[in-house]
Amino acid sequence: MRARDLLRSRPEGLYCPPGDFFIDPIKPVDRALITHGHSDHARSGHGSVLATQQTLDIMGLRYGTPFAGTTQAAAFGETFDLNGVRVTFHPAGHVLGSAQIAVERGGLRIVASGDYKRQPDPTCVAFELVPCDVFITEATFGLPVFRHPPDREEIGRVLRSATQFPERSHVIGAYALGKAQRVIRLLRDCGYDRPIYIHGALETLSAYYRSQGVELGRLEPATVDRSTKDDFAGAIVIGPPAAFADRWSRRFPDPISCFASGWMRIRQRARQGGVELPLIISDHADWDELTDTIKETGASEVWVTHGREEALVRWCELAGIAARPLHLVGYEDEGD
Repeated sequence: MRARDLLRSRPEGLYCPPGDFFIDPIKPVDRALITHGHSDHARSGHGSVLATQQTLDIMGLRYGTPFAGTTQAAAFGETFDLNGVRVTFHPAGHVLGSAQIAVERGGLRIVASGDYKRQPDPTCVAFELVPCDVFITEATFGLPVFRHPPDREEIGRVLRSATQFPERSHVIGAYALGKAQRVIRLLRDCGYDRPIYIHGALETLSAYYRSQGVELGRLEPATVDRSTKDDFAGAIVIGPPAAFADRWSRRFPDPISCFASGWMRIRQRARQGGVELPLIISDHADWDELTDTIKETGASEVWVTHGREEALVRWCELAGIAARPLHLVGYEDEGD
């Protein structure tokens, strides 16, 4: 069987003709397999959705129920037969519940990785390497300049700054699903035991992480209306990036603006965003993780999607691996 006969690009997303299903479609379809709960991959309105239970739960929290006609939960390692196509979910290490989806038929295995990272992260199951014939990889940080430092070193910078400026608050921008909970857990693992104040937009998902056994310590609402500025002196406050566009972040005492993102490697981007303390913490693979993963899968062919496609395709070609860009549209950087 040829790879393009098993999976191909369509306007709705990646489509499997023999199995009659889509992976992470950007438009409503009859049957969708979803890799994880970020809104650029998980949309509502499908006829049926197959995903991990945690991804289904997260979609329910974000979209309400019912968000699809029917849903079915997939455990990691569990195999489904969809019209003669074998489908298996494997951990992606991106956020809670995130999965790679292996699609097999006629002796051919294609792995759609979704978004993934290789750095250790106690808030989700670690990435699992899945040998395959064709590997579909993201390329969000698919340039050699993107090499993420150890995340604990970045969190250490926040803690040192908080010690140096005890009269100021540190306000950290972090995406609501995955990044915020990872930053909170990193702070705890690095010894920070004071209350962490969170924006209301983070409360529901943080509570869900806790229900799944992810310890986050004492969290308090970052509500200045019920407090005074002095109450937040020396505090660490976490909110979604959108909150920094309004007056919310300016309510705290002499706030030091921080942002946790792989894009903080680009200092000009940090300056343009008014970020005083950029934190290079990403939930996506960096250049070395991307290239190492491609080699380790043993794939003879690589399809590259959403990101710096051309550079990674060129690297594959120089390494003797057939590669092509998928040019899928509709994927953003919600989990960067």
